[in-house]
Amino acid sequence: MTYSGLSKEEKIEYIELREEKDRRVSENKIATFYPEEGPLSRHNYPKHMKFFEAGAEFSERAMIAANRIGKTEGVGCYELSVHLTGEYPGWWIGKRFDHPIMSWGCGTTATTARDIVQLKLLGPKEAIGTGLIPKKNILKTTPKAGGVPESIDTVFVRHISGGVSKCKIKAYAEGRKSFEGTEQHIILLDEECPLLIYTECITRTMTTEGHILFTFTPLEGLSETVLEFMPKGKIQDDPKGSKIVIMASWDDAPHLTEKQKKKLYDSLPVYQREARSKGIPQLGSGAIYPVLESDITVKDFMIPEHWPRVYGLDVGWNRTAALWGAVDRENDIVYLYSEYYKGKAEPVIHTTGIMARGEWIPGTIDPAARGRGQKDGAQLFQDYLDLGLNLTEAINAVESGIHNVWLRLSTGRLKVFKSLQNWLAEWRIYRRDEKGHIVKANDHLMDGTKYLISTGLDIAITKPAPKQDMSMPGSSSDIKSGWAR
Repeated sequence: MTYSGLSKEEKIEYIELREEKDRRVSENKIATFYPEEGPLSRHNYPKHMKFFEAGAEFSERAMIAANRIGKTEGVGCYELSVHLTGEYPGWWIGKRFDHPIMSWGCGTTATTARDIVQLKLLGPKEAIGTGLIPKKNILKTTPKAGGVPESIDTVFVRHISGGVSKCKIKAYAEGRKSFEGTEQHIILLDEECPLLIYTECITRTMTTEGHILFTFTPLEGLSETVLEFMPKGKIQDDPKGSKIVIMASWDDAPHLTEKQKKKLYDSLPVYQREARSKGIPQLGSGAIYPVLESDITVKDFMIPEHWPRVYGLDVGWNRTAALWGAVDRENDIVYLYSEYYKGKAEPVIHTTGIMARGEWIPGTIDPAARGRGQKDGAQLFQDYLDLGLNLTEAINAVESGIHNVWLRLSTGRLKVFKSLQNWLAEWRIYRRDEKGHIVKANDHLMDGTKYLISTGLDIAITKPAPKQDMSMPGSSSDIKSGWAR
């Protein structure tokens, strides 16, 4: 029977049934997430699944990801909701609580907390229960006193055990002190928070076997909070620790079409593209070399013999670092192709490692080495000369050195082999503080780069031809003695 063939009473009943179905779906939105099959199947969201699964082992989880991939709703708010109700899907193998929980859902400001976290969890004020927490589980909500209209302070949720879970909506703008006090089982931090608030949240979960769910796009660059999870500007998961990072890009979101991704990408400022499309920390105003990593790195290749080579050397007891460059003079491009990175060793050890790249290659060294002691106060510059290194003092005008490197990076005339992981780790966090001063930490290869570009290019040489053994047949002396080929 078609709809047009129904009687008036049947049409009314059909419409009522359809409306009831739509109502039930809208009031149990969470059931529509991560089905077994279809384009939006959970099998098509491996990064989201990895985040949930990691809860079985890690108590501090961060999804540092691109915009529009569902990290707030499909990851943070989804997991918070299943913990509040205790109604875990059959496929769930992550963290579980078998009792009601105390929790916070946090946003940047009172307005964003209301418009994002509150909305995703509860739905709009006029339709509470159409968010991820099913309406049947919402016992009551309490309004937030003063401030932003229609803001909810706390939602009380029926837990499957028969008890009541609580979720308080909070904002980082309330300040660190508002995060003191009560113990929590789950804290959802949506978008990046100040480090002081993050550490306060860790304290709140220490005695409850609680978890922190951190979901954000890294638009603040390599901030103190990001560096807690990415100490070298890149994922550094400790399998024995409490932290794990899941990074996700637009390619991890099958609901985004190629047309949508291109339109979004083209509309973004260049300096935000890596962060908003891939979840790679944005090169903010503090970055000293604000260029895209993909624009400066190249696959390793065999350096042609006729390209001159040189290295920059930065010495010290805690870390001695050397960086080798080869010059394509025809195209005026410098390729950084090898690195040495070792701490707490004597000059003779470092010399061995440096010479292994080619004893003939000249180097340029931090001029401060003349007056700086290593372990016993010896003058390092002379130490390395005595050990056989061919060294020239570098020009160490800091700002002009940085400018010279920046000019080459920004014009495509300085490229870096992808294998130089220590160089890349330093480059990612090489920045100025809020007063404009260079942050002098983990910058040894950055200093070596300055020496290489500012001084080393003038002393770079090609590998000398091997000296001919005059005692062998065929040498000039042998010919004079009557030997002939």
